Amino acid sequence: MKNREIARVLRLLALYLRMDGVSFKPQALERAADGIEAFSGDIGVLYGKEGIKGLEAIPGVGRGIAQKAEEYLAAGRVKDLEDYKQKIGMDVEEITRVEGIGPKMAKELWVKLKIKNLKELEAAARAGKVRALPGFGEKKESNILDGIAFLNRSRGRLSLGVAYPFAKECERIFKESGLVDNVVAAGSVRRMKETIGDVDLLVSSNNPKAVMEFALQSIPHEKVWGAGETKTSMRSAWGFDIDIRVVKKDAFGAALQYFTGSKEHNVKLRARAMQLGYKLSEYGLFRGEKLIASRTEEDIYRALGLRYIEPEMREDAGEIEAAAQGVLPAPIGYGDLRGDLQTQTDWTDGEDSIETMALEAKKAGLEYIAITDHTQDLAMTRGSDEKRLLRQMAEIDTLNKKISGFRVLKGAEVNIRKDGSLDIQDEVLAQLDVVGVSVHSLFRMTSKDMTERISRAMRNPFVDILFHPTGRLVLKRDAYQVDMAEIIRVAKETGTILEINAFPERLDLKDTHIRQAVDAGVKMAIDSDAHQKGHFEVLRYGIGQAKRGWARKQDIINTKDVAECLASLKKSPE
Repeated sequence: MKNREIARVLRLLALYLRMDGVSFKPQALERAADGIEAFSGDIGVLYGKEGIKGLEAIPGVGRGIAQKAEEYLAAGRVKDLEDYKQKIGMDVEEITRVEGIGPKMAKELWVKLKIKNLKELEAAARAGKVRALPGFGEKKESNILDGIAFLNRSRGRLSLGVAYPFAKECERIFKESGLVDNVVAAGSVRRMKETIGDVDLLVSSNNPKAVMEFALQSIPHEKVWGAGETKTSMRSAWGFDIDIRVVKKDAFGAALQYFTGSKEHNVKLRARAMQLGYKLSEYGLFRGEKLIASRTEEDIYRALGLRYIEPEMREDAGEIEAAAQGVLPAPIGYGDLRGDLQTQTDWTDGEDSIETMALEAKKAGLEYIAITDHTQDLAMTRGSDEKRLLRQMAEIDTLNKKISGFRVLKGAEVNIRKDGSLDIQDEVLAQLDVVGVSVHSLFRMTSKDMTERISRAMRNPFVDILFHPTGRLVLKRDAYQVDMAEIIRVAKETGTILEINAFPERLDLKDTHIRQAVDAGVKMAIDSDAHQKGHFEVLRYGIGQAKRGWARKQDIINTKDVAECLASLKKSPE
């Protein structure tokens, strides 16, 4: 948990430095934050054992940043950050969550209008004060109001990428306590929902009082809402609520089914139980006073004449009816991926070399990755033109001779221009193993124009995959207007693969679109969109999203070996 706290502090300091016009240091802080967040151990334990030299061994962490981490571990604060908060009285973290507002623009809002928070920004924009600032204008002001409205709709939610690691860390803490028989993070975390309201921890133990005391001592929190013999509710140190419930071992399965949800799924399941003469509750499945099942979830579903329904599929989307009829598909499993078809390196905006990414992917159990750095239209990422892409291909050929038991595929994330054309010539695209395309600008086109733009790109015979198809950023930006039914139809027509981008800020495709693609027979790929070696772990979120969309192993091309995966892509014209 300290890893994430320190990473957040470093990123916030980087924001203030960017506002202040400081060069180089913000990038160093952000690289260090990535390294600390990706560090598999506990940074506090590392520091206790090895001191500041141990911190310096984390990728991206130099002496100066290690000293800041040391300062936070000792005092719970970093003086440089506190000084900036005093100097710039703006909640820059909140303001820059608005789509389109970066540190420089935030500084203008602070200097010219003394805006300190989102509420004041909204009031200024509604009063027409923002449009008068140099470089803003009426359209930018309108976009800011749209962005604020989106954030307000999402208030109180956090991304799965934040909640899931926290929940798993809580599970670990309880398992190592010796006080519990079992512990599972239930609710929307277990269902792998893209956003989470709070975290529900379900514990089985014969000593609930000791568990409750342990929870208050061991889970970092700001406030306790209530503490009882079998339930404690608190506001975690990360600003979201966590509920901890203790049940008896024999009732754990029934309680887990109940607290996993969703509410709609549970209502439908209880109705089925009543039809069969049972009563279902968090305590078990009963016929009259007789307990029929409660120890495991599998027992509950079996007694109701249903095949076990995976937690990710419990959304009252027809899963109970399908399970009753014996036609519920077995979804893709968390260990089924063999490759990753979107990764970035230090050739553009990634942190690590091609070789480092390949070795880390191999270590993570993958058999191949595609290197898909950005192309020339994205100048801010040092995107490659045709000549630079050819040089990268040659480097990949050399690397493949060096690494045994693993394949690095030559690819690119090619920019889709306004008219649907691409920023790399077809002659070079034809030499790549994997061609992914994506939209990076002009997000506010009409649905008709955006759909035509993307469809034209998909019809290019060298385009294999449409990356993050709707362009959304979870809790930050809505999807652009696009007719997904038509995109799925064109994907089927052209043999274009649709990506399920696993990065928790994207999770794009949505589960509903995945289900539509499965029904249409359109193949998909689950990719990490990794920008550094620690990002391969996000693939679990993409798999969870695929399960929510009822995708099977055979629907995902990178569950196949490298030869079969490549055979699933478009064939070049004869």
